[in-house]
Amino acid sequence: MHRLLLLFSLSAAIHAADWPQFRGPTADGVTTDPNLPLTWSERENLVWRTELPGPGSSSPVIAGDNIFLTSYSGYGIDVKEPGDMKNLKRHALCLDKKTGKILWNHEIVTDLPNKPYTGTYITTHGYASSSAVTDGKGVFFFMANAGVFAYTVDGKPVWNVSVGEKAHDWGVGSSPILYGDLLIVNAALESNQLIALDRKTGKTVWSATGFPASWNTPAIVKVDGHDELVLNASGKLRAFDPLTGKELWSCNSIKAAELCPSIVAHDGVIFVIGHPGGQSQAVKAGGKGDVSATHLLWQAPKGSNVGSPVYKDGHLYFINDSRGLATCLDAKTGDVVYEQPLVPRPKRDRFYATPLLAGDKMYCVGRETGTYVIAAKPQFELIATNVISNDNSISNASPAVSDGQIFLRSNKYAYCFGNK
Repeated sequence: MHRLLLLFSLSAAIHAADWPQFRGPTADGVTTDPNLPLTWSERENLVWRTELPGPGSSSPVIAGDNIFLTSYSGYGIDVKEPGDMKNLKRHALCLDKKTGKILWNHEIVTDLPNKPYTGTYITTHGYASSSAVTDGKGVFFFMANAGVFAYTVDGKPVWNVSVGEKAHDWGVGSSPILYGDLLIVNAALESNQLIALDRKTGKTVWSATGFPASWNTPAIVKVDGHDELVLNASGKLRAFDPLTGKELWSCNSIKAAELCPSIVAHDGVIFVIGHPGGQSQAVKAGGKGDVSATHLLWQAPKGSNVGSPVYKDGHLYFINDSRGLATCLDAKTGDVVYEQPLVPRPKRDRFYATPLLAGDKMYCVGRETGTYVIAAKPQFELIATNVISNDNSISNASPAVSDGQIFLRSNKYAYCFGNK
């Protein structure tokens, strides 16, 4: 009962139209909104466009009439002239969902060093990659070694805490999640910790260590009447009691220098992808201790190193980040159903965003070539290609959805598209 009350307190201020965290209300990149636009451009179905204070890779999150984003400025905008790192600012932003107007903008600085903007590594996605999370009353931002910051939705500061001082060449990729009264942060790169904070005070409730190469956002998996908090790290998939931090089980997993994709689960099976060369596996949730010998269902040499997968009707879908291949696997066996390039040759593009699954369609955002809409079925079909011709900045963020509209962001602009 205590667990149910905690979950109810989290959801009380969240409404059906909200997109309160990375990958949406169910944290799996799925929306049930049936009225999304199929096509758009700078002239078609554009509701508003707002220039942002600087670039960023965080995805929009939405509560009521508020959109929350991050960006950075002052340093690292131009590889040839990156500037002085002392001038680096991270921005916690709130935009009006109806108009795109920036309602508030908190500038966040730290004296701790970050990795330089040199043309490789962090240059690919910048210094503001973690998406916020909101419960409709408060909003929480993870700003790497600058700390975790809590505000009310109208922008009043509540608390901020450090979760580690280290900086990594690749920067930060994971986003915080809420579980009842806890804010859970993957601070593997800052302090080698998974940390649960009291969302009202910022005080640490529990922490666990041992997460090499873990850039992914924690996920809650429901199994056998209880919840498991699952996080992937190099060589090991681990599950915890989200209230106490007690480790429940672990399983041998993909070994890689960075593991960015978050897991997705369906009917008690966890699907994991990662590795620059492409790997994936399925693991049965539940159990105790090392479950590698009993719960590892299949492994396959296909995957993506950045974007997370989505599940639909017995199939697993993802976009290979480096080759731009739309990939469909049989979720029961890991067998390849199809692999098809999204970008017409001779063009090439990378895909860092997680696909948005909306009914029988998937929206897939490329870094440079636009958003591709493909059929969510085990036969590849490209339905639409949407390009904003007067915005040539990079797009790393995943789409958000609210009230029949799609919200996107690039390094330069935030967008709202809806059927007109």
